[in-house]
Amino acid sequence: MTVPILELEDLTVDYGRVRVLDRISLTVRPGEVVGVVGESGSGKTTLAKAVLRAVDPSAGSRLVVDGRDVTRLRGGALRAWRRGGAVQYVFQDPLRSLDPGVRVADSIVEGLRIAGVPAADAARRRAAALTAVGLDEELIARLPAGLSGGQRQRAAIARALVVEPRLLLLDEPVSALDAASRDRVVQALIALRDARGPELAMLVISHDIGSLAAMSDRLIVLDHGRIVEDGPTRRVISRPEHPYTRLLIDSVPLIHTPRANRPSPAPVRS
Repeated sequence: MTVPILELEDLTVDYGRVRVLDRISLTVRPGEVVGVVGESGSGKTTLAKAVLRAVDPSAGSRLVVDGRDVTRLRGGALRAWRRGGAVQYVFQDPLRSLDPGVRVADSIVEGLRIAGVPAADAARRRAAALTAVGLDEELIARLPAGLSGGQRQRAAIARALVVEPRLLLLDEPVSALDAASRDRVVQALIALRDARGPELAMLVISHDIGSLAAMSDRLIVLDHGRIVEDGPTRRVISRPEHPYTRLLIDSVPLIHTPRANRPSPAPVRS
């Protein structure tokens, strides 16, 4: 059986006396796109930050990334692991995560430059990342403000891809975009999933179950810090087992399941 890229066992995160994540256990395997859906305050972003060790899990939790238990990494060891690039985080707002005074072309390869990657190799990897997200290279000569919201988001994804991560964490990648831009980003992620195969796994966080249904292989439903449903996307959408999942589905008038998971192009209506 394929070794998971991500393994969480009883992941618990407390903010003071408030329990934000309650004994979360899940796996993400190579090539898999896992969608995490839930309303605001359900613990979605805290889950992604815990995977990156931006917040510390409580005692007793287990967090394994690409075969390495990173739960107890501290100080220099934690910084070295992050700089290794196995996990990359794409933030919700690319206008704030991209330096407004730096050309997008330079922002994309900044991490490679810091790591000492030769300029020619960095340029090659940047071109490959731009192709993967469907972004024209001529656009990246601009500052972030000169790009549309969808273009900036794809540039942020390209910046994460150039370091060749094993796991990509995407926090609400389409929630701030208009319908056309949202569709372009979703299609770019689907193409990325199809092109990279087992080289890359993705954990995509959103409150929009419709967008997740279009790109994810599995759906995890999070409610008040607990997993209430976890299964193949088509099954979760067509036969939800938890009332909260049904509520999320009923809030979207039309949901498309992934092409690879459905027998025909007909959409699934709630």
